[in-house]
Amino acid sequence: MKVDKSSMSGPSTKPRARDLGLPFAGKTGPLNAITDVVGVEVGYATVISDPPGSSNRSARTGITAILPRGRSGPLRAPVWAGFHSLNGNGEMTGTHWIKEAGYFLGPIGITNTHSLGTVHQAMLQWMIEKPDTGFGAYSWMLPVVAETCDSYLNDMNAFHVTPGHVMQALNSASDGPLAEGSVGGGTGMICFEFKGGTGTSSRVIEQLGESYTIGCLVQANFGIRPLLKVLGVPVGEHLTGDRLWVREQGSIIVVVATNAPLMPTQLERIARRAGLGIGRTGTPSGDGSGDLCLAFSTANLTKSESAAAPAMGDLAFIPNNKLDTLFEATAQSVEEAIINAMVAAEPMVGRENRRVAAIDHDALKQVMYNYGRLSA
Repeated sequence: MKVDKSSMSGPSTKPRARDLGLPFAGKTGPLNAITDVVGVEVGYATVISDPPGSSNRSARTGITAILPRGRSGPLRAPVWAGFHSLNGNGEMTGTHWIKEAGYFLGPIGITNTHSLGTVHQAMLQWMIEKPDTGFGAYSWMLPVVAETCDSYLNDMNAFHVTPGHVMQALNSASDGPLAEGSVGGGTGMICFEFKGGTGTSSRVIEQLGESYTIGCLVQANFGIRPLLKVLGVPVGEHLTGDRLWVREQGSIIVVVATNAPLMPTQLERIARRAGLGIGRTGTPSGDGSGDLCLAFSTANLTKSESAAAPAMGDLAFIPNNKLDTLFEATAQSVEEAIINAMVAAEPMVGRENRRVAAIDHDALKQVMYNYGRLSA
């Protein structure tokens, strides 16, 4: 029997990294999530099913939707953006235009590799059908949709994610606390050979007399166990059970949001610093990994006269020599979001009865204590 679980934005009962006492640096927003950036909304559709008599057709997948300006916001208003590929064995649509023009319109979708096309088309349909968008019959749109591969636990060739799931994620998006771990696009993902998935975090920084928020959401599906580091501690050298493979594989998608006024070139620099946050967890970004990072700013709201281009106007931005605090906040929040994804995830059995263990919280805390990074 098929079960479609909608893990919508809402308080999660699962512990997070800070709940274990892990001393991550930096001041977080009230939710410690990408939704601390005002206006940003996130929705999930989680698809879990086991068709009778066929263990290799199991569904352990879903879709995560991020709305930079929310469902009630101006859909035609662009957000300035920057993109960086730490390693390009993956896909994120719309990035050629982002690198060319420095902005995009509409939501972001994150799913599994073989469902990218379904999500792309369904997001187009969602935007076209919204009554107040006025895109017109022949206006073009380039949705941003990214993927990581969940084929170890999920039968990607069965195309379990449907347009209905995409609509569900978009229409359920909210600005509240977010569930993490095995939800949305992260449902079937694996991180450092532990169960991985969706994670989020945020930082609040002060710059030029103003307070700004940096928030991120990751779909963590990368890494090999011996390289895992948590706050610099070589955790993977000690938690050696339940190994899955001998070489790095998988990918990670990082979406960074901020309300700080930044130019597209500066947002590309922010996206590159997301790669530093990934690297802090120990990965060298292997050949088979699609490590793709997108950063956008909700500042400089432009009400475009055309869906094709922002109207001419003034652009406020923080000077380049004042960006260091934003760079550090980005790396901090991405690192913590990845660990949050693993801490929140639970063991999962998927297609062909394959099992992926979750990281053991007590064992993790013991290693951190042994290295002096956690109090007794």
